[in-house]
Amino acid sequence: MKSKSLKIFLFVILLFSIFQKSNSQTTEVGLTSYYNDKFDGRPTASGMTYDKTKMTAAHRTLPFNTKIKVTNLINNKSIVVIVNDRGPFIKGRILDLSKAAAIKLDFINEGVAKVMLEVLEYD
Repeated sequence: MKSKSLKIFLFVILLFSIFQKSNSQTTEVGLTSYYNDKFDGRPTASGMTYDKTKMTAAHRTLPFNTKIKVTNLINNKSIVVIVNDRGPFIKGRILDLSKAAAIKLDFINEGVAKVMLEVLEYD
């Protein structure tokens, strides 16, 4: 009887861990902007130095070093960035991107773009 209870318990734990893994895939849709050049060389919330030539992003809650795929929903261009900062602090925005990321997504002239972000990998 004890063996059966143990098997059921382990099965429930296994199901829970599978459920947690599948739910860790996060998708968000919203607006993004990019850092002004004046922030180049300044420290980020993670302790890293902001480098406008790197593919990085600020997100309010995702853990630092999380890899996310960001897709510009206007032109369908996609990139992968790493979260290394907190923000954005403007209502309605879900990300702040490095200038290099904004160039790759082709919204430099607009300043803001509607994007979808997909969590690829937590650190």
